[in-house]
Amino acid sequence: MTDGPRTARPESPVVVRTAYSGRAVEYADLLGSMASVHPSDLQLVTSWADRIDGRALDAGCGPGHWTAYLASRGLDVRGIDLVPEFIEHARTHHPGARFDLGTLDALDAETGSVGGVLAWYSLIHHHPDTIGVPLTEFARVLRTGGELLIGCFVGASVEAFDHAVMTAYRWPVMELAERVRRAGFDIVETHARTSLDQRPHGAILARRADAVR
Repeated sequence: MTDGPRTARPESPVVVRTAYSGRAVEYADLLGSMASVHPSDLQLVTSWADRIDGRALDAGCGPGHWTAYLASRGLDVRGIDLVPEFIEHARTHHPGARFDLGTLDALDAETGSVGGVLAWYSLIHHHPDTIGVPLTEFARVLRTGGELLIGCFVGASVEAFDHAVMTAYRWPVMELAERVRRAGFDIVETHARTSLDQRPHGAILARRADAVR
């Protein structure tokens, strides 16, 4: 598929779930192991995890490799994903970690109950008009001072493109960071990485503010 700007409309969670359900095995085989992780991403996520106090959520865990990795380091982490096939794969291949079916737009977690949320490329299919919903949910479940780490695709403007599974979005890092800030976070740091063989990648580390702005 080609990368290119085009007009897109918000897709329902059902559409996203159906698109990934049909390609879950292919996705897991290609990207569902720590061997596929870029060293810079591994360092960033590991550093984030080592600071987490209490429970954590891997929000949009996919095949479950990040959840399993974090659990192996002693983090009390739970993976959540919308796609039943991903949860089945994760439970089968990573029996030592916990995985639950659920949506990022309405997390099954009590308010202020977790110390960290990892959303590693799990927001890429959220339309710019709806991305505030999961960000607000992340703010709700995080305790004050809890940390959110987001992975995303980076572009010069907010733009839809043809991801291998379904429409996804690239963001200027600072524009997505502003959306995160509005949801009730202080931005700690941002990152961007480019290479010749991959789309530009970005990350945002944010801390739950004392009060919603």
